Amino acid sequence: MSSENETLTYERLIPARPADLYRAFTSSTALREWLCDTATTSARPNGHVFVGWNDGYYATGHFVELLENRVVCFTWQGRGEPRPTQVHVAIQPATEGTALTLTHSAIGQGPEWGDKTEEFDRAWRRALENLESVVTTGEDLRVTRRPMLGILPATLTAAEASRLGLPDAEGVRLSGTVPELGAAAAGLRADDVITAIDGLPTPDINSLRAALRGRNAGDTVVVDFIREGQRHSTGMNLSGRKIPAIPATAEELVDRVAARYAQDEAALADTLRDVTEVESSYRPGPEAWSAKHILAHLIQGERFNQQWIGELIGDVEGSYDGNAGNPELRLNATIHAFPTLADLVAELKRLNAETVALLRDLPEEFVTRRRTFWRLARTLLDESYSHIGDHLQQMQAAVAAARAAGFGG
Repeated sequence: MSSENETLTYERLIPARPADLYRAFTSSTALREWLCDTATTSARPNGHVFVGWNDGYYATGHFVELLENRVVCFTWQGRGEPRPTQVHVAIQPATEGTALTLTHSAIGQGPEWGDKTEEFDRAWRRALENLESVVTTGEDLRVTRRPMLGILPATLTAAEASRLGLPDAEGVRLSGTVPELGAAAAGLRADDVITAIDGLPTPDINSLRAALRGRNAGDTVVVDFIREGQRHSTGMNLSGRKIPAIPATAEELVDRVAARYAQDEAALADTLRDVTEVESSYRPGPEAWSAKHILAHLIQGERFNQQWIGELIGDVEGSYDGNAGNPELRLNATIHAFPTLADLVAELKRLNAETVALLRDLPEEFVTRRRTFWRLARTLLDESYSHIGDHLQQMQAAVAAARAAGFGG
C-alpha cells in the first residue's frame, strides 16, 4: 500500500482443481456463474474483459497476463472510476485443493474515488465465498440466499399496455404467480403490472431484480402495481427460493427430466382431448393466441432449451440474455410447418425426447463443472414452474372461447 493507492489481498484454500479456478476467471460463462450477471471475455493477452451487474455497475479491461491454470491478470475500470485498477489471481496446487491469491491493486484514494476500497472489499469477500461454493458443490449462493417475490413475468408490449390500461409499456407484467409464495399470498394475479418495490421504480425485470438487492428471505417490501388501470400498493413477504434436489449424476438427471416430461405430456393430452381443429385454431382476440399458437410457442421454447444446453456444453453461452420472445411471425411459421393439432403435439413430444437424448450424452467433463451442471439441473427440475403446465389454462380458455363463439363441435 502506498500513500496514494491501496491494495486488497485475499487468500483462500479451495478444494477444487487449478483448472476449475482458471476457468472461473477466464470463461465468460463461468464468470456469470459466480461473479456477475453479464460477461464477455477473449482469453488471450490484451484480449478484452467485460463484466456487468443488473444494478447498472460494470467494469471493462483487458488481460495483462495468462498462464494456464497458474496466473490470470487483468485491468479493471468500473463505471465512474477515474482510472483502471488491476486484478491479479495466482493459482497454486496444494495438498487439499488449490491455493488462490487474489490481489486488487492501484485503487486510488481521495474524493473522486469515494468509498471504492470498502466497496471492492465487500464485493470480493462475497464473490470469493460464492466462487468456492460454485466450484465445489455447484450451489450459487446468489440464488439460494436470494429472496423472491414468487412471480411469473411476461412480456409487456405496447399493445398489452394499452389493453391493461397502462400509461406506457413500463413495468413487470405477470403471467401468474407461484402458489404459496409471497406474490400469491399478497393477492397478486395474472396481468397485474408491478411498477415499484419500496418506492424504487421497476420499468423492467432487471430493475425489479436490482430493487431486491440487499434484501433477504423473510423481509417485507411494499409493492406498487397496476390492475385493470387502477394503482394499488400492498405489503409482501419475500419468500426463500425453492431449490430442487440436484442430482449427483447425469443418469439421475435424465431419469428425472424424462419423468417430468411424461407427466407434462399426459396433462397436455388431457387438456386437448376431444378438441377439434377448428377449436384449436380459434383466437379469442386480435392479440390472443389460439391453442395452436400456444403449442408453437412450446415448440419454440423446447428448441431454445436445446440450443442453451448445447451452449453450456461448449462453455460458450451466447443466449444468456434471453430468447426472442416467440414473435408471431415465428409461431405462424411453425404452424405452417405442422398444420394440424396432432402434428404440433407430435413435434413437441419429439423435441422433448430429443432433449432427453441430449442430456443422456452429457460429457463427463461437463458434469464435473459443478456450477454449470447445477444450473442446468435446477432449471430443468424447478418444481415451481413447468412451461407446458404454465400454459394449460391458457389453452383451455382459448378452446372455451371457441365453443362459446359457436365454433365447437
